[in-house]
Amino acid sequence: MSTFPKPDGLEGLGLPPIDQIGFVVRSLDETRERYEALFGPFTGIDGSVQDATYRGKTADVKLDILFGRSGDLEIEFIAWQDGESPHREFLEKGREGMHHLRYRVQDVDGWIEKLKPLGYEVIWYKQYSPEITFSYLEREGDSLLLELLQMP
Repeated sequence: MSTFPKPDGLEGLGLPPIDQIGFVVRSLDETRERYEALFGPFTGIDGSVQDATYRGKTADVKLDILFGRSGDLEIEFIAWQDGESPHREFLEKGREGMHHLRYRVQDVDGWIEKLKPLGYEVIWYKQYSPEITFSYLEREGDSLLLELLQMP
């Protein structure tokens, strides 16, 4: 029997298709060597985030990121370097691998409210501008996070 809430009326939640699968890894060099034939060529960026809200506090994080593709699906590999983020927590728990699924939405805050009845709570949030916002959500007993991205 499932312990995850199944509220009435949310069967047709209406989330768009997943557009990204995010993995947390310890080494981007090893990741490139291991997966470039499958998901490359890769594009690397500094994915650091300043002044995000992380578990109720303002926090900075330094992240290095590789982006690859599988058809229309973006494959993201994140290597945590320093600071506070869900990626650091994941590694500290001895994990490496699939971390989150991303949905591109028109209204991050609206979707946060729609996902609450399913047990999802915001753990990481940053609004860069009225048009650009991201949030990571988790729910108890589920190691897979959801990322919502609002970006034209």
